[in-house]
Amino acid sequence: MTNTIKASVVQASTAAYSLPDTLDKLEKLTRLAKERDGAQLVVFPEAFIGGYPKMSTFGMVVGDRKPEGRDEFVRYAKAAIEIPSPAISRIEQVSKEMNVFLVVGVIERDEGTLYCTAVFVDPAQGYVAKHRKLVPTAMERTLWGQGDGSTLPVLEKTFESSSTAGATAQTKISATICWENYMPLLRTYYYSQGTQIYCAPTVDARPAWQHTMTHIALEGRCFVLSACQFAQEKDYPPDHAVADANARDPSNVMIAGGSVIINPLGKVLAGPLLGEEGVISAELDLDDVLRGKFDLDVTGHYARNDVFEFKLRDPPTSSTK
Repeated sequence: MTNTIKASVVQASTAAYSLPDTLDKLEKLTRLAKERDGAQLVVFPEAFIGGYPKMSTFGMVVGDRKPEGRDEFVRYAKAAIEIPSPAISRIEQVSKEMNVFLVVGVIERDEGTLYCTAVFVDPAQGYVAKHRKLVPTAMERTLWGQGDGSTLPVLEKTFESSSTAGATAQTKISATICWENYMPLLRTYYYSQGTQIYCAPTVDARPAWQHTMTHIALEGRCFVLSACQFAQEKDYPPDHAVADANARDPSNVMIAGGSVIINPLGKVLAGPLLGEEGVISAELDLDDVLRGKFDLDVTGHYARNDVFEFKLRDPPTSSTK
């Protein structure tokens, strides 16, 4: 068995919208994954950099926006990062020093619009690509812009084999953020591009999410690495909205976690991790992808191209042009 790599999923929260503290946390947790588990690939949750504003209303109701909500948006936008930026440079530095490929959920600021984004950072090449969430969910749409077909990367990466000295393991990596995973055509696109390591940064801590991740692993015959935040009230600014303002407690759970690693045949390799921050890890035998596709390749021998047609607009249409 030579076609293997070691991968880790981080379950953690943003540090109260503090960019310096959150970047320090990224470095600390990447180091833990590398030194304890030998990780070569580390995936961080949705909105890890910039934060996920759970319970916030930003002073909005249909037909009206309050001044204090605009002020809250200013704070949130200032916690977001630009690409490129010193924050991206810091993530590149961590990736290079640890020799770890990073997939990190960030809130990206592009002029006056925020995007929920996953960035891909290679230890040798630095920042190599990003994916912007195509459809923010429910009230997220009042805060984040929509991604488009220009940021749907499936990246080829060659790692050193984790099990055989001198050997290498080549794979393809993608990222799909939170409820994008319920978009069948998006999943189909990634399957058609040969994704083998399907990263799923999220803040969805519902038990049902585990079924979704298992389904995708089985459907796509790919490894699914789902990184969910675990956050308590203490991980947000003191005046941040909470479920019950009359019962504030630093230990109250805001986002409950559930990070998991699943192989292409639906076997859970690590997790789900619940109720705490942490890092889960597993060795991925990339030959499991072919073992799975022996009897199911949904964009190959299990497709019916004579009955159905799927295509991506080419060239991609940008939502900002």
